[in-house]
Amino acid sequence: MWSLLRLAMAVVILAAVITQLTVSLTRTAESGGDVATVLANFFSFFTILSNVIAAVVLATAGVRALIGRAGPESSLGLSAALTCATAYMVITGVVYNALLRGITLPQGSEPVPWSNEVLHLIGPIFLVLDLLIGARRRALRWQVVWVVVAFPLLWVAYTLVRGPLVTNPTTGEPYWYPYPFLNPNGPGGWGSVAAYVVVIAIGFVAVGFGVVWVTRRRARVLPTEVTAAG
Repeated sequence: MWSLLRLAMAVVILAAVITQLTVSLTRTAESGGDVATVLANFFSFFTILSNVIAAVVLATAGVRALIGRAGPESSLGLSAALTCATAYMVITGVVYNALLRGITLPQGSEPVPWSNEVLHLIGPIFLVLDLLIGARRRALRWQVVWVVVAFPLLWVAYTLVRGPLVTNPTTGEPYWYPYPFLNPNGPGGWGSVAAYVVVIAIGFVAVGFGVVWVTRRRARVLPTEVTAAG
């Protein structure tokens, strides 16, 4: 049953992403805007990337379980992927609902309400439930936390390098950043951006450790695996 729920959630998340993308590109094309830039910007949002990752990982886990290749003894790679997806979705949900809800983001059009809720609330909640009460994952080493943190740090670097190279397709400003707290042209400048990056990095480390801890607590492992998990 949980495998079917994972597959269903993967479909809902992908539908939400595709719907928002379609609306954004359609409205941009109708207004004569730069469709290529809006497309690239769309997939520069951490929200979109985290949801796509979550959908792919959930679908993989669901299919593997249905064909009898997953469960408590599933591969360490799948368990690590679920850990990454969970951490990313938790941060997405917390940051959006704490800092960004009610703020119009530069994504080319107004957000589709149901899609917005799936990407920022329903999806993250499902990943938390998947961690707490879903199919048990294989125990992981604590070092997996650094794997969790690697992708967000690369995304931040990509965002800060790309930002001043892109013209905002909506306002015409000579820069574009997906979130206001990463925009060094705003109040506080680079100092504010650096502070937010440090806080978010700490958040990813904390959430990563939390997800690995819960995974280890719930995992059904052999004595040799407990030792291997550190």
